[in-house]
Amino acid sequence: AVLAILGGGIWGLYLWDRSAPYVTYVARVGERPIISLSDGSRIQLNTDTEVRTRVTRVERAVTLERGEAYFEVVHDAKRPFIVYAGTRRVTDLGTKFSVRRNGDNVEVIVTEGRVRVDNLSAGPSDTPVFAQGGNVVLSKSDETIVAPKGKKEITDELGWRAGVLIFNQATLADAAEQFNRYNARKIVVEGAARDIKIGGSFRANNIDVFAQLVKN
Repeated sequence: AVLAILGGGIWGLYLWDRSAPYVTYVARVGERPIISLSDGSRIQLNTDTEVRTRVTRVERAVTLERGEAYFEVVHDAKRPFIVYAGTRRVTDLGTKFSVRRNGDNVEVIVTEGRVRVDNLSAGPSDTPVFAQGGNVVLSKSDETIVAPKGKKEITDELGWRAGVLIFNQATLADAAEQFNRYNARKIVVEGAARDIKIGGSFRANNIDVFAQLVKN
């Protein structure tokens, strides 16, 4: 009887944990909030991003509804930290990484440790992809590739964490698109100017300075 009571209690706690609601966090345009989870892990949201999180005694799960986020995960072998982004599932293997989602297109940048990326829309025979620090994972439709990326390139891509956009021979059209992610006012580039190459470091919210420099 005692064993039955104990077993029922454990099962009840498990069911309660599994039914625990998600908590939603939203970063509006131009915001970059940092979220501290109950397990000690931290998530920094990029502009116009929404995540749903659930941390219980049996699981740690985040759903990236849209946008981009950087994860600093406290490793727990009994509770893998999982990020769902579209059709991709990113499982932490003790690491720091970012995930950017644009529909079902997903980019994962691994700065430390290792991650596993699964395609949830693929068949059971599909092979997961593993990436370690210094790698980027690009997923589109049924294709997933892993490519090395230099430390400076990674630092530049994650400059948004400090509110900075860094360009290295980017087209003016691409640079404007990046600025438009962080500002309510938008830059429009037309004609041949779209292909002009630029470089430099800019505050993401200083759209007037950027526009003036480009104009000159």
